Amino acid sequence: MMQDEDFGSVKKNGFRQGIIRVSQIYQRYLDLWTPHTISRWIFALFLLVLFVLRIYLSQGWYIVTYALGIYHLNLFIAFLTPKIDPAMDFDDADGPELPTRSNEEFRPFIRRLPEFKFWYSVTKSTVVAMLCTLFDCFNIPVFWPILVMYFITLFCITMKRQIKHMIRYRYLPFTHGKPRYQNHEDTSRSTSN
Repeated sequence: MMQDEDFGSVKKNGFRQGIIRVSQIYQRYLDLWTPHTISRWIFALFLLVLFVLRIYLSQGWYIVTYALGIYHLNLFIAFLTPKIDPAMDFDDADGPELPTRSNEEFRPFIRRLPEFKFWYSVTKSTVVAMLCTLFDCFNIPVFWPILVMYFITLFCITMKRQIKHMIRYRYLPFTHGKPRYQNHEDTSRSTSN
């Protein structure tokens, strides 16, 4: 009897170690892929194209496609929104603003949803949606043009609200390149020449 309990605990411990090892390998590959932004997004777009091709060729799973589109829209809005919403900061009479002049305090734009988590969520959700297309129980018959029109309407309303928010609180969620700073020696050389 004692040997059966020992064998069961060894089996359970071996399974746990196997799960931990698989998660470590998975995390290692995610860490290796982290700095390669462009290749990550190309991979995510490739998965989306495969998914759309699957939907187009099978002529079904429109509810899954609609749910995936709504989820991606939600992720995109979180990606565009600042982590600390200026609409919730009531210190100023006119409301808070991001700095617009060089003599104001510099506050960098920090996203509510960082780029890597945005990519990771898009990739995972696309894979899950592709797996859902393998099961007929998710192929619910609907009139797909209504879903397309509703999604376009929802997208336009949501983006209009987000753009108004950006204009009101004067922030731009995209930066082009890394800022370059000159040290004091570079400045004195350029003025003396």
